[in-house]
Amino acid sequence: MKKHQLLHSNKFRLIAICSTAALLTACPSTTTPPPSSGNANTPIQGPISAIPATPAGQTFATPGQNVRYTSATFQDIPEWQGQAFQQSLLSFQRGCTKLTNKVQWQAVCQQAKITPMNNQAAKVFFENLFTPWKITDNGNHSGTVTGYYEPVLLGDTHQTTQARFPIYGIPNDFISVPLPDANRLSKGNVRINVTGANQGRIAAGGNLSANLNNFPINERSRNLKGRVVGNQFVPYYTRAEINAGALNGKAPVLAYANDPVELFFLHIQGSGRLQTPSGQFVRLGFADKNEHPYKSVATYMANKGYLPLAQTSMQGIKAWMQQNPQRLSEVLGQNPSYIFFRTNPASANEGPIGALGAPLTDEYSAAVDRHHVELGSPIFVATTHPLHNQPHNRLIMAQDTGTAIKGGIRVDYFWGYGDAAGNVAGKMKHQGQVWMLLPNGYTPRYQP
Repeated sequence: MKKHQLLHSNKFRLIAICSTAALLTACPSTTTPPPSSGNANTPIQGPISAIPATPAGQTFATPGQNVRYTSATFQDIPEWQGQAFQQSLLSFQRGCTKLTNKVQWQAVCQQAKITPMNNQAAKVFFENLFTPWKITDNGNHSGTVTGYYEPVLLGDTHQTTQARFPIYGIPNDFISVPLPDANRLSKGNVRINVTGANQGRIAAGGNLSANLNNFPINERSRNLKGRVVGNQFVPYYTRAEINAGALNGKAPVLAYANDPVELFFLHIQGSGRLQTPSGQFVRLGFADKNEHPYKSVATYMANKGYLPLAQTSMQGIKAWMQQNPQRLSEVLGQNPSYIFFRTNPASANEGPIGALGAPLTDEYSAAVDRHHVELGSPIFVATTHPLHNQPHNRLIMAQDTGTAIKGGIRVDYFWGYGDAAGNVAGKMKHQGQVWMLLPNGYTPRYQP
């Protein structure tokens, strides 16, 4: 079938599905916010169902980032026809509560809201309104797919003989300072003013001095995270310093965990639930971080000969720590990155709130590198299931980020809540390919 015939056919498929569902839901409006060239602030004009997909084979590259996007067809995607599109649509709808603030996503989110919740209608929704873009990174078609989950820790809301390890909110002396591009590229001394609680800014007449050479700044750094010592602004405490008691009396304690290793993995996952002896749950979500770089304790343990690298799964690390408690401070302190939490009012029936600001959906949400993958976009991930080692190909939503998630083909797959999800997530580290779906007329771009 020729391209113009295919577009014509798909358009009428959408109309047909709407007509059969008329008693259940309204048909989509065809008036929506010119195809853009990657400008997220330029609205799309004209009937949304008439905007053609980008012809297959067009390539966009992100300047200096070695990530390329090549337009594809849905027939290029493995096992596309057999997807549970209804579940993918549900996850996308949840993300639309935040995407509607972005001009390029408003029209497709309006359409998603009124699309009948059945598999065929959901399939046509994605096929008619999106273009798939195959991602390559440094010439590689595959990257790493890992898994994460929402853990359940045992603990209490107050300190007890068992619940002894504090879960901190944002410290009182923690200050975040926006970092302009010019300062990121040319390190040296700057002056800083504290402008409010936990906030500051770089200013020529500031009363604090900061040596940027002392801060862990890289090309992606957007803020300095530090504290005041005399008239100096210095980097914030590392994990090892915090674990040794540096925050005593300086930060609100949201709860106490029974197990320091489980608490460490709460930091790795970024959110979780704490269960008290009375059965109460405290939902904990990401609030901020000390901005020290994430370093893998698995790599450290393998290099030290504590565990073979193949055995440094979450389960393997937990088991080794139980057998070697004298190494606890040493091993955990190798990752200087530290997360501060907030209590999360999300419903017990919803997943944790991701970086997009919407609740995650079990097995249909993922964390990505938002510099290369549009946050909130559908992504098709072709990888391997960690338990039975069979192909695991699925249309999920890029709704979260993570400190260790870097690169164009780097996905952290959200498996859900509790020990069963943790068992799958902890064993997942496979190669995978990624297609990013963007609204027709909207092309990929690097997002600094």
